[in-house]
Amino acid sequence: MAENPVRFGILGCAEIARKVARAISLAPNSTLSAIASRSIDKARKFAAHNGFPSTVHMYGSYDELLDDPSVDAVYVPLPTTLHLKWAVLAAEKKKHVLLEKPTAVHVADLDRILEACDESGVQFMDGTMWMHHPRTGMMKEKLSQLSIFGQLKSIHSTSTYAPPPEFLENDIRVKADLDALGALGDTGWYCIRAILWAVNYQLPKTITALPALELNRDGVILACGSSLLWEDGKLATFHCSFLSNESMDLYLYGTLGSIHLRDFIIPYNEDSASFSFLSDANFTELHLGWNKKPDEICVALPLPQEALMVQEFARLAASIRDCGGCPDPKWPEVSRKTQLVLDAVKKSIELGFKPIEL
Repeated sequence: MAENPVRFGILGCAEIARKVARAISLAPNSTLSAIASRSIDKARKFAAHNGFPSTVHMYGSYDELLDDPSVDAVYVPLPTTLHLKWAVLAAEKKKHVLLEKPTAVHVADLDRILEACDESGVQFMDGTMWMHHPRTGMMKEKLSQLSIFGQLKSIHSTSTYAPPPEFLENDIRVKADLDALGALGDTGWYCIRAILWAVNYQLPKTITALPALELNRDGVILACGSSLLWEDGKLATFHCSFLSNESMDLYLYGTLGSIHLRDFIIPYNEDSASFSFLSDANFTELHLGWNKKPDEICVALPLPQEALMVQEFARLAASIRDCGGCPDPKWPEVSRKTQLVLDAVKKSIELGFKPIEL
């Protein structure tokens, strides 16, 4: 552990908080300092279940944690409708904010959160873990090599899973008052971020939701998709769902090459991940086969991707705390662009699948 690690507090005891708490313990420059729930009993049970050390403070309210001067940064895995209130309060208390996705119900709320972080000089980052995997950087290298990949022409991504029936009845992600974005916010966020990442965060010209839409009785999205079109002709599509078997596909097609992977959000293995790369492929004579097979490029992982996310966030927070550095503007910018596209998909759905211009 670093000599002066960034001290994290966690607001809430959601299941994802267990994963991030583990990541905080694995990242060499961070430590878990506090956990808060709406009751002290729940905080204590959560701490005991996860084997937190006795040095971790436990609070029966989120306000108590934010008032703790020993906490440098907070991870916020609360329901999306609570993000605005608690992320803004955290920033006002000079806590760096690692916010679970989707970041907000709509971009106006996210703008208020980012404004609060900017005014307090604290770092903001959303919890899109795969962005911090070294495989992601390796794929970007291949994408940028015009001689082997060419010009990016199309992208397709999926993020789906089929939880048990009780999820569709009781989980916060299907409750209009807690996470009204449903599958679009939970799984669609990953698809949208992957698409924007591939095009270097250039926003599309037109976004059109696809009519293959499924809602629950409260109007929360259980499955949807969309197409995105850029002025230069690039096209992207995605599908997200709570009603299909597990998928985390990302396909990138260029004029000379292609990249495929089936586990872009959560890799099959924690210590390594791979992707398929194919360049300059053609059919053999009589179209009886291919002249090449894809290369499987494997990337080793020094730490789980969520620990690498925490490590990067803590590095930025420590630079501000210890060296008078400034927050990195990249992370608020990519969050806002992801939210803008998500908002446009939702608006297209509400308008009967009409195209939305950005």
